[in-house]
Amino acid sequence: MTPVPRASAATSPRELAHPSCDEIRLEGVLHALSDPMRLRVVRELAVADAEVACSYIELPVTKSTTTHHFRVLREAGVIRQTYRGTAKLNGLRRDDLDALFPGLLDAVLAAAEVQSARLAGS
Repeated sequence: MTPVPRASAATSPRELAHPSCDEIRLEGVLHALSDPMRLRVVRELAVADAEVACSYIELPVTKSTTTHHFRVLREAGVIRQTYRGTAKLNGLRRDDLDALFPGLLDAVLAAAEVQSARLAGS
């Protein structure tokens, strides 16, 4: 399994640790996107085109597993999570990913769409 760099330390309990752009690695991003549930989260965030609460994205897994998937995406640098009041909001780090790996996110999202359409037609 490819090691994912640990995110920079949070400065307060309500602030979550995120990797800086320099800490984001291709193998960590690809690992995070390789899971169908995490890819589903990224697809929904891409369509939402705004920050959304965790509860906005329904996954057919337990709450603790959902939390794990969001953490993997955050620690890989794919999403940014911030607290707003009692809600934890999630946003895709599209600008960072596009700057680091031009075309990668668009290619993955397009391939996921093609696969989804192909499987729906089966």
